[in-house]
Amino acid sequence: MHVYDVLKRPIVTEKSNAQADADNQYTFQVDRRANKMQVKDAVETVFKVKVMEVNIVNVPAKRGRYGRRIVTKQPAYKKAVVTLASGNTIEYFEGV
Repeated sequence: MHVYDVLKRPIVTEKSNAQADADNQYTFQVDRRANKMQVKDAVETVFKVKVMEVNIVNVPAKRGRYGRRIVTKQPAYKKAVVTLASGNTIEYFEGV
């Protein structure tokens, strides 16, 4: 798998912004087949930073509802929380 195929999108929420500010941790949605080493290589290659640790979570699918009868489904995905070395930041997340 190519390094640019591993990272799907950044996850920008209140919790991920707080983690980025306090702990230097950034959250990404990654490919379902990716492992920790592939995520580490992809982040280091794309953003040119030093990665210290990678944690991966498989987020299950969720069901929702609009009104009484319309049932929706959010697909399952894989999420990676990447901890960077001190002094490294990703400018994409700054000022969000």
